[in-house]
Formats: sequence, C-alpha cells, structure tokens
Amino acid sequence: MCPDQHQQPQTPSMQNRRTAQMRLLLPILVVICAAAVAVWMLQSGPKAKPRAKVRNAAIVDVRPIEFGRQTTTVSAMGAVIPRREVILKPQVSGAILQISDKLIPGGHFAKGEQLLSIDPRDYQLAVQQLASEVARVEADQQLELGRQRVAQKEYELLGEMVSAEEKALMLRQPQLENLRAVLDGTRARLEQAQLDLERTVIKAPFNAVIMSREINIGTIVSPSTTLATLVGSDSYWIEAPIPASQLKWIDTGHNGIAAGSKVRIFDNATWGADSFRNGQVIGLTATVEEQGRMARLLVEVSDPLALQASAKAQPVLLLGSYVRVEIAGASLPHAAAIERDLIHDGNHVWIMDDKGTLDIRSVDIAFRGKDKVLITGGIRDGELLVTSNLPSPVQGMSLRLKDTETTNPAEAKAVEP
Repeated sequence: MCPDQHQQPQTPSMQNRRTAQMRLLLPILVVICAAAVAVWMLQSGPKAKPRAKVRNAAIVDVRPIEFGRQTTTVSAMGAVIPRREVILKPQVSGAILQISDKLIPGGHFAKGEQLLSIDPRDYQLAVQQLASEVARVEADQQLELGRQRVAQKEYELLGEMVSAEEKALMLRQPQLENLRAVLDGTRARLEQAQLDLERTVIKAPFNAVIMSREINIGTIVSPSTTLATLVGSDSYWIEAPIPASQLKWIDTGHNGIAAGSKVRIFDNATWGADSFRNGQVIGLTATVEEQGRMARLLVEVSDPLALQASAKAQPVLLLGSYVRVEIAGASLPHAAAIERDLIHDGNHVWIMDDKGTLDIRSVDIAFRGKDKVLITGGIRDGELLVTSNLPSPVQGMSLRLKDTETTNPAEAKAVEP
C-alpha cells in the first residue's frame, strides 16, 4: 500500500485557515526580525563617548611683583597764606605829601625802600626849636659851672666848718643839678622830635608785596589811620589738612628751627600738569581743622613770586590759591608698590598662580597713598599680579595671557565640577 493512500485530502476550508494564519504571523515575524536587526546594529555599532565640558580661560595681563625700598608720599590739598602780613599805620600825624608809583596792589618793595612820606615841615620846626633850647641850656650850664668855681674859692677863703647841706648850698650844687636835669630833658625832646621827623618817611619793614592801599596824596593821617596792607614776599605758607593717622610718615620739623619733609606743590589749573614748586614742612599747628578734625601742616615755599634771578623760570604762587601738595614721607625698606585700582575689596589682589588659575589673595597694606599702596605681606617677590579687570572673578578660575594660547597646556582644559 502506498503512503499517499493513508493521507487525507485537504479540503478548501483547511487551506483558507492556513492562509489566514500565515497572513497573521508574517507581520509579526517581520517586526521581530526588524527589532532583532536594530538591536544588533545598536550593539555592534560605534559608541559615543561623553566629552568633558571645557571651561574657557579668561584672557588677562599680568606683571611681576617687585619688592624693594619704597618712599611714602602723602597727598593733600591746601590753601596758600602769607607768612608775614602787616597793616601799615603811621607813627606821626600829617598830610600825605608823596606816594611811590609802586604803591599799588601787587607792587613789590625791597626792605627799607620808601613807600610814602608825610609833610615834614612841622617836625623840622620842632627839631630846630628844641636844638636851640638845648644850646641855651648848655650855655646856662657852662655859666653855672663858672659860678660854682667862684663859690668854691669863696668857700676856701672863708675857712669855716659847715655841714654837708650848707656846703652843697654854698657851692651851688642844686643849681647845677637842676640845669643838668633840664639839659637831659631837652635833649630827650630833641631826640623825639628827630625821631618823629624820620617817621614822616614810611619805608617797607621787609621785602614785601602790596595787598591793598588806603590813602592818596593829601590824605590827613594819624596813628590810627591804615595806610596799606603788606605781605612778605620772601616766603609763603601753605596750610594743608591731613589725616592724623598719616602724621607718623612725615617729619614735621622742630618748631621752625629745622625744616622737615620735602614737598612738591602743584596747581594744575594755573601752571599745568607738568609744573610744580618745591617746599618744606616747617611745622604742625596746635589745633585741628574744624571740619573733618584733621591735623594741619605748614609748608613753606621760598620766593613764591619768583622775584630772584635764579627763580625766574619758576611758576608764581598766588595767595589764596588752593593747591595740591605731595609730601615725601618715611621709607619702607621692603615693600611692593601697587596701584590703588588693583586693590579689590579693601585689601585683596588677584594673583595668577603657577597652574594658570586665579588666586584672590589678602595682603598687608602698610601705607595707602593717593595713587598707590605699599604692601608688606601676603604676596611674594616675582609673583604675577593680574592687572586686567575681571567682571566675575572666582577663586581658582582659569587664566591665560593675551599673547599665548594657554597659560599651562596641562591645565588648559579644566573640567567644570
């Protein structure tokens, strides 16, 4: 018997069922195969490795820190005031007869130079009158001396013993003493008249510049009349208020006997930025400034009006000017000078360390000047000071110089935390 004889023939319904099953399984098989292929491709393909985020280094300028001997400079503003000032008044009365052409505000006079004169005729007459009186009293004294010699001879011829009082009367000693007293008094009045005559000529008491003039020719003056105001031209003073804490850096002199610290005077508005005058501290006033409670230094400037031949090229210092003074103070043997704008948050500086990162460093500031501060600790000689401005400085942030791609190749790619 053949095997085909035992197989049952397929009916049309069975064939339809198989076709339906195949249609149902085929999409599922396709999806499974596609998924298997996708998984295989993902597992066998190249894998993307995560890259560390790189923080860009800030570009900065730096300069090495240098330690050495540094001189402190105290800056202040001060007003120019006269060292000598006198309100000139006459010592005698009379009419103004003559006035010097230079007796005007701003005029200069040397010591002993004539300023003006008062009508001297009354005083000349007084001198002549008293000189005649002195001559008359001197003649009377000579006559009395002759009478006294006659009385002496008469006393010797008399030969009587008398008391001392009687002897003095007999020898006319009281008359002689009276004439001597009269002569001394007359001579004194003559000297006073001669002195008054000399005082009709008014002279400059010192080298001076005229501040104001109050009289004219013909003015009747008396000892209470103001003639002019004079200011000494040999030197001016500058009164400069400074904080009391900075006095320790300044040599204030020795009560005017010896000069102290040297000073430079600047008046940019009048002289320009490049011109200055030299002066010296001569003392410290006994009071403090009412506003601000600051100590007041006195600085002396010689020949402020540049009148001497050696100072002709010097700028002129005017009274009442408000000037800037720079006072050379004490020195620090080991300090670094750093600009004030490189000091942050009061006492911090930015240092670029060996790794090319920012080190925000606290420092010891010994002196604060107008433009620079002097640092004695917290930094070392040769370290790199960051001179650029960083908008958001953070401790440890990466830095690099402008003329190099990176500051430290090993640290160029710093991973952000």
